[in-house]
Amino acid sequence: MSAILFGSISTIADTSELQRQAFNQAFQAHGLDWNWSRAEYLKMLEKSGGQNRIADYADSIGQTVDIKAIHRSKSEFFQNSLTNSQVKPRFGVVETIQGAKNKGLKIAFVTTTSQENISMLMAALQPSIQVTDFDLILNDSSVARPKPDKAAYTFALEKLGESSADCIAIEDNLGGVEAAISAGIYCVAFPNINTAHHDFKRADRVVDRLNFEELENFLPIIKQREHRVI
Repeated sequence: MSAILFGSISTIADTSELQRQAFNQAFQAHGLDWNWSRAEYLKMLEKSGGQNRIADYADSIGQTVDIKAIHRSKSEFFQNSLTNSQVKPRFGVVETIQGAKNKGLKIAFVTTTSQENISMLMAALQPSIQVTDFDLILNDSSVARPKPDKAAYTFALEKLGESSADCIAIEDNLGGVEAAISAGIYCVAFPNINTAHHDFKRADRVVDRLNFEELENFLPIIKQREHRVI
């Protein structure tokens, strides 16, 4: 193993509920009577992209809205909530990052969220996790095609100078898993509180906490499998 690639904000800190609440705050701010329950949101998370969720929901109820404006507001509410919340790294994340650094492995944050969201998350998690812990951090301007397209991972591998066969991706949602697998990267699903019920059959492994030693041992074992569908 030469690199660990964290695929989304919620692989590092579980912010899924904060994001749902931010959507609802944005809807209210734009005069909409929408209110996504947790049950509704769980289903929506089977697809990637906040703007896509807004568009799909508007289509489902036959309503025309300013998708980009609503999503901008959602991002602002989310960033404010990060500042005011007690968000913490998920179980084992800090230890995994430290273990990787101690072994000289590269660490990347292969997300397609906004740079503003990334900056606010890192500010909220200091000093436990810092920007300098990562060799590479992507954002929504890094590639033209968001996940589940493999573009973000392909770009990350190129920038890191690493082979897909020597890396492990950590993802918390189905679109992220699909992106990693499509790029030929072995993927560990690390579901968040709102994606735990999803069927991660495409992932090479599913865990509820991270452990660096287990990740180290995982890659040699998975490579011994006779067949793996990409």
